[in-house]
Amino acid sequence: MTVPAHRRPGRLMEGFPALGWGEPMASEFDELFSRMNELLASAAATGPGASSPLADMHETEDAYVIEAELPGITREDIDVEVDDQHLRITGEYKKREREGILRRSTRRTGRFEYRALLPTSVNAEEVKAQLADGVLTVTVPKSQSAKPRHVEITGG
Repeated sequence: MTVPAHRRPGRLMEGFPALGWGEPMASEFDELFSRMNELLASAAATGPGASSPLADMHETEDAYVIEAELPGITREDIDVEVDDQHLRITGEYKKREREGILRRSTRRTGRFEYRALLPTSVNAEEVKAQLADGVLTVTVPKSQSAKPRHVEITGG
C-alpha cells in the first residue's frame, strides 16, 4: 500500500493556477489531506508478519463500538490501547500443542494488530472491553465535547 507524501500546511495549492477558491478552500484541502494521511498510515500500520482480525466499527449516540473476531484467543493474550482518537488491539494467535503429525493447517498463528482512527475525541478513561464467544467488543465512549448538544431557540 502506498501512503501519500506528507504535505506542509498551506502548500497544497502552490504551483496551481488560481481557481478562484481562495485561501479558505486551500486550507480545507490541506486538512483533508492530513486526515487522509493519518487514515492511510493507521491502515498500513500493522507490523511485519502481523495480520489484522476481521472487525466492525459502528457509532451510537454516545460511543463507538468495535467488534473484532478473535476465535481461540484468551483475554490474557489481547491488549487494548486507546488514546484521544486512536484504538489499537494487539495480541497473538498461539500454536496449539498437538500429538502426532500435523497433516494440514489453515489456522492463523502469530501476532495480530487492529488499528482504528476514531472520528472524534473519546473518553479513554471509560473504555470497556468484553470477550465472549470469540468476539472482542470494545465500547469507546465519546467525550462530552464530541456529543451533539440540542440548543433551545428563544424568542426575541
